[in-house]
Amino acid sequence: MIYGNYHFTCQLENKAILPKFKGSTFRGPFGHSLKKVACSTGQKDCVECILNSHCIYTKVFESKVHSNDRHDNFLPHPYVIEPPETTKTVFMPGDNFTFNLLLFGEINQQLPYLIYAFQKMGVMGIGKKISGKRAQFIIKQVTCDEKVVYSGESGQMVTNNYTKNELTFTAETIAESNRDKHLKIDFITPLRIKFQNRFVPEVPFPFHVLVRAMLRRMSSLMEKYGGGKPEINYQEIVARAEEIKIAESNLNWQEITRYSSRQESKMLIGGLMGNITYQGKLAEYIKLIDFCRHTHLGKQTSFGLGKISYQVF
Repeated sequence: MIYGNYHFTCQLENKAILPKFKGSTFRGPFGHSLKKVACSTGQKDCVECILNSHCIYTKVFESKVHSNDRHDNFLPHPYVIEPPETTKTVFMPGDNFTFNLLLFGEINQQLPYLIYAFQKMGVMGIGKKISGKRAQFIIKQVTCDEKVVYSGESGQMVTNNYTKNELTFTAETIAESNRDKHLKIDFITPLRIKFQNRFVPEVPFPFHVLVRAMLRRMSSLMEKYGGGKPEINYQEIVARAEEIKIAESNLNWQEITRYSSRQESKMLIGGLMGNITYQGKLAEYIKLIDFCRHTHLGKQTSFGLGKISYQVF
C-alpha cells in the first residue's frame, strides 16, 4: 500500500480561537473546501452524481460500500489528518502551526488537489468567529520525509515525486520468536474501539480486543488501497492473543466534543488515553502494531483519533 506522510507548516493571519483537540476543526472545513475545489456539477447528493466514480471528493470523503458481502456500511477513508498536538486554544496573527496529512493508496497522486483544498480552507478560515470572521492562514510549505514538496513562497509543487513509501503486511512479516516480552502501547489521541457492539472501557482492556481492531484496520486498508487482504489465519492470531496478559494499565476515558455540521449538533467522540503494558509471546504482533502506528486505529481516525506509539522490552 502506497503511504504518504505530509507535514504542513502554516501561519495564521488573524487571531484564532481553537479547541484543545483540533481534529474536527480541520477535518470539517477540509471536506467543505475539497468539495468546492472538486465539484463540477454542484449536485448535493454525490451518490446520484454522474461524476461520482471519478471525483476526488467522493474518493476521499464518500467511502460507502455498495456490495452485499460486507457487514460494514463504509470502507476506510484514504486519509488521516493529524491536527496540531498543542492544547493551546488562543493564537495570535503570525503564529505558526503544523499538522500532518496521511494518505493511503493512489490518492497520493492527487496531492496537489489536496494542498489546494487546504489553501482554500485557509481563505475560508477556521475556529470560532471573531468579529464575524474566522481565522485565516497560509501554507508556508509541505514536506514529506523532510523533503519539500510544496513551497508557499512560489505557490508551486517543488517535485512530482511525492513519496515511494510502502506499507505492507503479509504472512512472511509475522515473527517466529517464542520468547516472552513486554509491550507498552501509548494512546496519544483517544482510541475508540468497539467489541461486541460496545465501546471498550478502560478496565479491563484485553490484548485480543486490541488485536481484533488492528486486524480490521490493517485488512480493510490493504483490501481497499493495497494488494488485497493478506492470507493469514485471523482466528489463530486472535486465539493466541487471548493468552497475552496485562502487566500494567494506566488508561482513562477522555471525552472530546465536536460539532457536526451535517447533524447540526455537538457530539461526544471520547476514547481511551494513557498507556498499557502487555506481557507474553508478543513477537508475531509487532509488525501489526507498527502498521497501525502509521495508519491510526479504531473509529474516527480521519479526525486524528487512534494515534498510538509503542516500545518493546
